Amino acid sequence: MTRPSLIVVVGPTAAGKTALALDVAQQLGAEIVSADSQQVYRGMDIGTGKATAAERARVPHHVIDVVDPDDEMTAARFVDLADAAIAAAAARGNPVVVAGGTGLYVRALLLGLFDGPPADDALRGRMAGEAVAALYARLRDVDPALAERVDANDRKRITRGLEVFELTGEPMSEHQRRHDFRNVEPRYRARLIGLAPDRDELYRRIDARVVAMMDAGFVDEVRGLRDAGYRPPLRSQQAIGYAQLHQHLDGAIPLAEAVRLTQRNTRHYARRQLTWYRPDEGVLWYGARSQVPIDELTRFLHTAD
Repeated sequence: MTRPSLIVVVGPTAAGKTALALDVAQQLGAEIVSADSQQVYRGMDIGTGKATAAERARVPHHVIDVVDPDDEMTAARFVDLADAAIAAAAARGNPVVVAGGTGLYVRALLLGLFDGPPADDALRGRMAGEAVAALYARLRDVDPALAERVDANDRKRITRGLEVFELTGEPMSEHQRRHDFRNVEPRYRARLIGLAPDRDELYRRIDARVVAMMDAGFVDEVRGLRDAGYRPPLRSQQAIGYAQLHQHLDGAIPLAEAVRLTQRNTRHYARRQLTWYRPDEGVLWYGARSQVPIDELTRFLHTAD
């Protein structure tokens, strides 16, 4: 059977990926599959920049609101859900636009996961007793390329990076480098479109977006999650913005500081997002969504593999 063709929109947060994905999907009669590791959680809407109810009414969205905030979500589980959504859309005769917020999820969908060593319970048990800051410092020593892409508080990914290094004697980033678009046959035929505004403009958008989230009720959203029993150290509640507002609601920091830290950490995250794609020659980069040639995307979808 012919592989479904995908339009994949990537780039840093606040670059305009959601708006571009909606524009492209509407013009092509497509459905959208979200590749965002936080938008999978129910009840986490404002802080994840999730498509609104009105936007979802315009275009069908998939792999959004599929698990509760205390459920385990992995890249492998995401791929299973995305594959099912893509297959269902293809059966309806509709193309798919993938809105990619999480580089690991996009890479796993298009290339699969690299064949790394299985988990080592003894090794993980030892690392579980160490502070995450110490683990991250070690990761920066043995695998600086991976550390550049991983949040300093993401214990799960930091632990896995150290585990792969300890078990294979080779940095995880090196395994991933070989498992890229130049060396692995893609699971789907895809056209990758990247949005990358000028850095100053991107940072301005990020700062304004955080303020807009606060105005939209982000604090109340986090308060509701707490009332439902969802708090750190749940991985979902360590996401940028959520972690800072939990600190605020715990009385540890004032709201103004939570806003400042969320803006700063989001800027850092945006830089990490870009590092996932810059080496991949298959991404066509644009500074604004108005520059993206919709006609060319239409031709791509209607050209045989």
